[in-house]
Amino acid sequence: MDMRQLKYFLTIAREGQVTRAAKLLNMEQPPLSRQLKLMEEELGVKLFDRHGKGLQLTDAGELLRQKAEQLFIQFNETLQEVKETEEGVRGVLSIGSVVSCISLLPKRIERFRERFPRVTFKILEGDHFYLGEELEKRAIDLVVARLPFEALTDPKQYAVLPLPSDPFVVVIPSSWEQYSGNQTIRMIELAQFPFLTLKTDQTTRMHEQVVNECKRHGFEPNIVCECSSVAIIMSLIAEGIGATVFPKSVMSSFPSTVVKMLDIEDADFQSDVGILWLKDHYLPKSARFFIDSFEAN
Repeated sequence: MDMRQLKYFLTIAREGQVTRAAKLLNMEQPPLSRQLKLMEEELGVKLFDRHGKGLQLTDAGELLRQKAEQLFIQFNETLQEVKETEEGVRGVLSIGSVVSCISLLPKRIERFRERFPRVTFKILEGDHFYLGEELEKRAIDLVVARLPFEALTDPKQYAVLPLPSDPFVVVIPSSWEQYSGNQTIRMIELAQFPFLTLKTDQTTRMHEQVVNECKRHGFEPNIVCECSSVAIIMSLIAEGIGATVFPKSVMSSFPSTVVKMLDIEDADFQSDVGILWLKDHYLPKSARFFIDSFEAN
């Protein structure tokens, strides 16, 4: 069995049908069916079960799919590594980021592009769960996220570079006139606010951190809305629905005259931030230099 046959097999597995797979591979259906039969004969196992017009992987087929995908990833990484020995720093650097960390990237990317103009960027936004999956699939090279990283994947597989911690601030509607002349606020004042919190089924760390700080000051926040998106919360605040507590760097991604940021007088709690990548896998040269740019500061 060679790489060509494995490519055929993976295409059939993805499409669930030989006819569609043949079209994608620009070949006729009968030769592709023969190749599948040859693979099954060589391995001595059945790779697919027929269900109506579709195909479903057997246990043996699922195992081969997983191993074949890993083999293609390693093969492509090897080709990239060999090319980089001559080509220098170039290509596409793929970065995943939670939306609350996006503000850390623009200036860094601008400086990086000045040094390495042949590098282009692909930026993917999502929660920890989604970004962990994309990192494991090698769809992205790095992740910039709040720590701890709450993906469902094994945390031991990540290398982490901690970045400077980010202080929390209170964000309120600018229309709340009683705070128009204020630059700071005390935690206990949050007890009177309708409170908006960032929380999903997979990512709860920031929510818990803020709630615990409220409890430490003797009150439970009056949570009127749980949101999965920073942008949604900022839109609700702009409309006067309530207030929230966010890491300070979030505000630079949402410059607005309709929300107001207040420093917290009597609480010094921080949001930890870091860059993560897969520990025991090839990391493109562009990604290594990008990580170095954070370590240099």
